[in-house]
Amino acid sequence: MSTSCTLSSLTWTDALTLNQPQIDQTHQEFVVLLNQLGNSLHHLDSALPIYQRLLTHTEQHFAMEEGFMAATGFAPDNCHSKQHAMVLDVMRQVLVHTHAEHDLEPMRNLLLELVNWFPAHAEMMDAALVFHMEQVGFDPATGAVSKAAMADAETISSCGSKACS
Repeated sequence: MSTSCTLSSLTWTDALTLNQPQIDQTHQEFVVLLNQLGNSLHHLDSALPIYQRLLTHTEQHFAMEEGFMAATGFAPDNCHSKQHAMVLDVMRQVLVHTHAEHDLEPMRNLLLELVNWFPAHAEMMDAALVFHMEQVGFDPATGAVSKAAMADAETISSCGSKACS
């Protein structure tokens, strides 16, 4: 996968596209917010509102994906959801720290980590989710699953790929 990123920004490229409209749009919005945060980290008053928008967006983004997972047979404690929970936990801890200490350094560090984490997460876990959604004929707009095989499928506790355990 080839993506373009600097220390604090990530450029949307075709390599990040998963060909699932809702997920791709949400991912593009995530990248825009990451970049806005990177541009605002010079002053607490400008960074905090953008960080809060990023956190809210990320909560909704992960909830959408987890809704897709639940509808298509993922176990509630699958590794994809666990990774989402860990990211949100760190994001919330950084927000608490920033408010309490008026210190942007953890936010700068987290931004770098998110810029580096996101392409790999999208390429592996989100791509596996999209592939699984296609395999079971899941329509995100209606929540309907069209494949009969879904009825007999076991719940998925991995990231959604047979190669992932």
